[in-house]
Amino acid sequence: MVKKLFFAAVVLSLIVSSAAPAFCDELNTKLDGPVTKLGRGICNMLTFPLEIPEQISRVNNSDGPFAASTVGVLKGFGWAIGRACVGVFEAATFIFPGPKNYEPVLKDPEYFLDTSNF
Repeated sequence: MVKKLFFAAVVLSLIVSSAAPAFCDELNTKLDGPVTKLGRGICNMLTFPLEIPEQISRVNNSDGPFAASTVGVLKGFGWAIGRACVGVFEAATFIFPGPKNYEPVLKDPEYFLDTSNF
């Protein structure tokens, strides 16, 4: 009796282990949205302070150093707070498909380092 149960367990484990790789691609595409959203949220939480020098640089290039020292700093703090809040939101809600099918809240740029001057 023990030999039969052992043999059945071995056969069942072989069947299950050989069938599992067939579903890997489907599982990967199902997890792509939440994992990407979590990664995007963590990235935004880590890179939000870099918005301050980035906005200072952009304003300096377009309007000059005096505007950069005032407007650029204020824009940088605003963008940094926004990026940090979006990062926390996306990391906390990564399991849910909102806003719409795991699309990013910040679209331009989705990640900070996509279009930075660094």
